[in-house]
Amino acid sequence: MKSIKSYQKTATTWFQSLQNTVCTHLEDLEKEFDSKNPAKMVKHNTSQSKGWYQEHRVIKGNVFEKGTVNYSRVTGKFNDLMRKQIPGADKDPSYWASGISVVLHMKNPKVPAMHFNTRFICTTKCWFGGGMDVTPCIQNDEQKDWYHTQLELMCNKHDEEYYSKFSEWCDEYFYLPHRKEPRGIGGLFFDYHFKDFKKDMAFVKDVGKTFVNIMSHIVFLNNRFKYTKEDKEVQLFKRGRYVEFNLMYDRGTKFGLQTGGNMDAILMSLPPEVKW
Repeated sequence: MKSIKSYQKTATTWFQSLQNTVCTHLEDLEKEFDSKNPAKMVKHNTSQSKGWYQEHRVIKGNVFEKGTVNYSRVTGKFNDLMRKQIPGADKDPSYWASGISVVLHMKNPKVPAMHFNTRFICTTKCWFGGGMDVTPCIQNDEQKDWYHTQLELMCNKHDEEYYSKFSEWCDEYFYLPHRKEPRGIGGLFFDYHFKDFKKDMAFVKDVGKTFVNIMSHIVFLNNRFKYTKEDKEVQLFKRGRYVEFNLMYDRGTKFGLQTGGNMDAILMSLPPEVKW
């Protein structure tokens, strides 16, 4: 059996590689719609404080009003509250975690907001977590069906139970109980996932590759549509729901706030403009 350190190295190498891939695709999409003055990714606030390494990249352009792509690698010890909530931390509070997070808020309200993250966490146990979801402000049933078909096809290559299990988990997770409404149109969500590292890593890689393909396709098709001031108003109010979820319920936000680190990177999900 390989050592935990070799697992960690494999995971971090992939997350860093995927960060570069996602950033390249975002820049290519900006170039597609603004060839004369395309927006570029900018590195912000790379944090190398004790136990923390975060690379926070941001793009602000004519396609992505705010797009953030973060890579992080974190070590430390959980406080007493977190020890009770995290598997394996009750025996030893030390942890190691690495992952990539992507949040995309679009300028054009005809293009849905999109989110993706995958992570690998080790305490006295190790597991993968992550997923993706899409949050449109304007209904498009045909696009929704296509999106879920792509997810199911990808999941079925690894395990025919994954799609039904992880899509249902996504619907349950990305839900605002105080509003009694879902955040978006679902996707995939999984956590504490570890059976066989090689197979699990292959699945996590495929989730990342599928997100890149889905994101590029949806943006390329929908960013060509014109929108009205009324459409933009709908988008701004829908973003309010996004903010409420991420500040009140999101596990990644809570993890970041309770373990320290770069606040700009931790609060990367917040949109540039929002209304209630």
